[in-house]
Amino acid sequence: MKNITAFGEILWDIYPDEKRLGGAPFNFIYHIWKILGRANFISSVGNDENGKEIFYYLNSMGFNTKNIIVDKEHPTGTVRVVLDENKAPCFTPTYNCCYDFVKLDEQMRKMILQEADLIYFGTFSARSEITRETLFSLLNHPNKKYFCDLNLRHDLFTKNLIERALLSVNVLKINDAELFKLKELFNLPTSDYEACFFLLNKFDIDLIGLTLGERGAFLFNKNESDYYISESAQIIDTLGAGDAFAAILCLGYLQQLPLTQLNQLANEFALEICKVNGALPHDNSIYQKYQELFAVI
Repeated sequence: MKNITAFGEILWDIYPDEKRLGGAPFNFIYHIWKILGRANFISSVGNDENGKEIFYYLNSMGFNTKNIIVDKEHPTGTVRVVLDENKAPCFTPTYNCCYDFVKLDEQMRKMILQEADLIYFGTFSARSEITRETLFSLLNHPNKKYFCDLNLRHDLFTKNLIERALLSVNVLKINDAELFKLKELFNLPTSDYEACFFLLNKFDIDLIGLTLGERGAFLFNKNESDYYISESAQIIDTLGAGDAFAAILCLGYLQQLPLTQLNQLANEFALEICKVNGALPHDNSIYQKYQELFAVI
């Protein structure tokens, strides 16, 4: 039985008319929890109304909150969200939030490493030195797998951070805009295909998922690649589609699914999320197919 841990932000996505629980690492681990029935999440919320709402919501569902730290000095994170004409989200983050100040004592860190078989992380919450150093303390441990979902928005990253992440990971999930920035940072080949194979070999990565929005996705390992595009569908919004793709990519990697099958499954699940409001579905029947498929993990 494999245990998956996610590290990073949980926050409120603030829309013009409502707020929704979000943050890429939380969206990812929520899907993992719904599919496997178990998950571990390392994050922080403020000792404020937004933070109390998060704890109430998660505890009412039975979600594991033991590694979500209450920060008494900094507010719970929020992000302003507006959908553009293509129903893609545009984000305006706030700064100096609780997830910028995540610290783990040594006992907690050792317990997390003892329990985790795979650790997922993004790079958004690593924008701050304190959280970045905490993340680094969890990387590069023997017998652990690592999954990185790069987030290169708002220039809240450095080449050193990205290089450290790439040197740590077994699985990398990026989109086409992020690959373009990686090409600039590391002088990669101009071809997406060649650039991904270069990354696989330079950083000894097992699997890369390259998402292309409505144009589908590529998967690459050191031996082969696969391209898949879902059939067209009625899109409500694309918020959280990448996180849904990442969740299935992670599970398929652990189960050693063939690239062709894995790419189709990840794209199909991402498309299902695009058919609902927000990143997290209210109808749990969406997970049934994946619960059956990944029951052996």
